[in-house]
Amino acid sequence: MNIQIFGTKKCNDTKKAERFFKERGIKYQFIDMKEKGMSKGEFNSVAQVNGGLDNMINWDGKDKDLLALIKYIADEDKLEKVLENPQVIKIPVVRNGKQSTLGYQPDIWKGWN
Repeated sequence: MNIQIFGTKKCNDTKKAERFFKERGIKYQFIDMKEKGMSKGEFNSVAQVNGGLDNMINWDGKDKDLLALIKYIADEDKLEKVLENPQVIKIPVVRNGKQSTLGYQPDIWKGWN
């Protein structure tokens, strides 16, 4: 398994995801979305598995102005705006090769090998 957890240090679901893999002795790489974010390629591969760009966005987030802007700008500009503002992405994003999940999904992770 090649686990990557994209999240933030303060996010409870990210902490729970880290604990899930730690308790099972599974090594993982933590990527802090505040410091690094996701590359375009990483984002696109995760978005593809999880139903597209709109599903990747936490529409209930705090920054309503930014979310409104993302909702109404041209589709070709959305990706750039989301990558510039990784705080709008649902976290944790957990990747295992081509598989990935959004949010805390232990039932799915149990099936990974």
